[in-house]
Amino acid sequence: MADGILREGDNCGKIVNASRVKFLVDGAAYFATLADTLEQARESILIVGWDFDSRIHLKPAADPRGAPADLGTTLNTLAARRPNLHVHILVWDFAMIFALERETTPFFGPGWRRHSRIHFHMDGNHPIGASHHSKIVVIDDAIAFVGGLDLARGRWDTPEHRPEDARRVDINGAFLPPHHDVQVAVEGESAAALGELARDRWWRATGKRLRAPKTRTSPWPASLEPDLTDIGVAIARTEPEHGGQKARREIEKLFQDAIAAARRWIYIENQYMSSAVVGDALATRLSEPDGPEIVLVISQASGGWLENATMDVRRARLVKQLCGADCHRRLRIYYPVVSVETKNLMSVHAKLMVVDDRLVRVGSANVSNRSMGFDSECDLAIESLGQEKTEQAIAAFRNSLVAEHLGATSEQVGALLGETKSLIATIRSLRGNSGRTLALVDCSVPSWLDQMIPESAILDPESPLAPEKLVDEFVLSEENGSASGALLRGLILLITLGALAAAWRWTALGGLVNIESITAWGASLRDADTAPLWVVGAFLLAGITCFPVTVLILAIAYAFDPLLAIVCSLLGCLASAIFLYAIGYQLGRKNVVRFAGRRLNRINRLISKHGALAVAAVRMLPVAPYSMVNLAAGAVHVPFRDFVFGTFLGMSPGVLGITLLESQLEQIIESPSAMTLAILGGTLLIMLAGIFGFRRWFAGRKYPRELREPRVGRAAESS
Repeated sequence: MADGILREGDNCGKIVNASRVKFLVDGAAYFATLADTLEQARESILIVGWDFDSRIHLKPAADPRGAPADLGTTLNTLAARRPNLHVHILVWDFAMIFALERETTPFFGPGWRRHSRIHFHMDGNHPIGASHHSKIVVIDDAIAFVGGLDLARGRWDTPEHRPEDARRVDINGAFLPPHHDVQVAVEGESAAALGELARDRWWRATGKRLRAPKTRTSPWPASLEPDLTDIGVAIARTEPEHGGQKARREIEKLFQDAIAAARRWIYIENQYMSSAVVGDALATRLSEPDGPEIVLVISQASGGWLENATMDVRRARLVKQLCGADCHRRLRIYYPVVSVETKNLMSVHAKLMVVDDRLVRVGSANVSNRSMGFDSECDLAIESLGQEKTEQAIAAFRNSLVAEHLGATSEQVGALLGETKSLIATIRSLRGNSGRTLALVDCSVPSWLDQMIPESAILDPESPLAPEKLVDEFVLSEENGSASGALLRGLILLITLGALAAAWRWTALGGLVNIESITAWGASLRDADTAPLWVVGAFLLAGITCFPVTVLILAIAYAFDPLLAIVCSLLGCLASAIFLYAIGYQLGRKNVVRFAGRRLNRINRLISKHGALAVAAVRMLPVAPYSMVNLAAGAVHVPFRDFVFGTFLGMSPGVLGITLLESQLEQIIESPSAMTLAILGGTLLIMLAGIFGFRRWFAGRKYPRELREPRVGRAAESS
């Protein structure tokens, strides 16, 4: 028997037997299996997730009128039909930035939860900025599902990943992009262990203990053919230190040990690629003369604008490290293309790794720093231990994934792999043989964006950060020596702007985007009598959607003359702030804290006790997003006069600086000269000096008590 990789108490919490195991590739397979399993539930349905939407259909139909009931109705019907059945749903108490992506009913009221035995709770018991990211469903402690799929919109899809599928639509009927993910079903003792884990999470979130079901009649669907039987399954977790709970970094250790044990191939599918620990482990193996091949399958881009501007930059840096270590040409990084003709791309949301034919890991953990020690995660891992049947099952699972991306069959991949003895050569042979393929990812990012994103781990932390550390990221002090760094970044920005101006002036870019076209666009708005109303409306919309207000100020600066732009931007900022203040005032403290996250309690206390200057300081320092501050101020009933005056003080420097900087940039684009460059440089240096002076002043003050991490005891957790 081969030496094992999995070790209880080290890279996993425990190893428990599963009587049956099934890998469920893509949402259609998982959701359909779950629907059949829910029908057999008798006593307990436990759902733990990052997101949850009662409106989704587990078995969607092309015609919505012919589809089975939505998830909320299904759960209510089951509870009414089974007198002993209790449904417990525990979902991360999300921050406002995700509000538009989620169902509002669970937050605002009971809504679909019509039955008294359906229990719903939002869990915010985690460090500041962290999230509960595990995706677990356990039924009667007899069968459990773990992986990357939440019961939420946009997750359902088939292995065909059609560019447009009438069954893969949003609540409003709009087509959603193709989505690839993996879940694993386990039966027996392993399911009971996952039920225990879910009940422990419920207790820590609510202070209430749940009893285990008395009977465990297996609801495993008769039509579901298992991939493995009577096999040990390891449960690996990430849990940050918080509220007296010790940290668990089993997933991080499992990544390290599995990568170190690989002999031939490492195959990874993941949403992100930014973990320093995993990057170092992979780089070490790439530098070895006889190390394994490494194939990564990721999305072409991480997601929305925020992820593209942060996680893609960190991914680019890690990929650069890996390419530098790949002296033996054993690394390939691909993204799936659903249709070569339309260049339709697919979101890779899976979180899995297959090492040789020896070990497979499926779960919720991304290859990111957060998933290694900051967010709560749960993965399942199985190793062959030299058993031929298990090796065959692991190899078949990996081959089926590769085949899906290449429009081939698992048998074709297996046969080619047997001939080439190379996973990279096998993929190369099958690329381009159908309308689907794996294309090489371009992980490069613009140099200016790379310069703007800090090297620090604040955007993707490995462990909880104290609030003082968050402030330190943006405040200069005597000890950290970051003043020169800020000035250097300013000079780099100045050079970049100059190069951009030169490109506009002397290359073909000037014919596409020039001052005349921008001015014409601005004139169409500026000359309208209702222009101020459009500006105010834009700021109101930006506020409620959490759109970056800085980007909107820059757009207004392009559209209007400087003086008018400053007035319009300040009026828009004030109108948006007052509107959100009024919403927060009506919702009240409790609802806003639930909606935006408990970390705003400190901001609430700060701005409620220190008046207009505190509001101004919060505006100038990125302690919390613009929209959150407005809601929080209204929720804690900050005096209206202080709020408006503080907002005006805090927003004025930014509005003035952005508008004046844009005005100078327009002059450079129109008529670049030494004088216009000098004026732009002077404006930028004055802005940097002002920011530097404010940060130095703020760093010299003691942090208010309101910015310190509150101690959380067991009583506080249970309340």
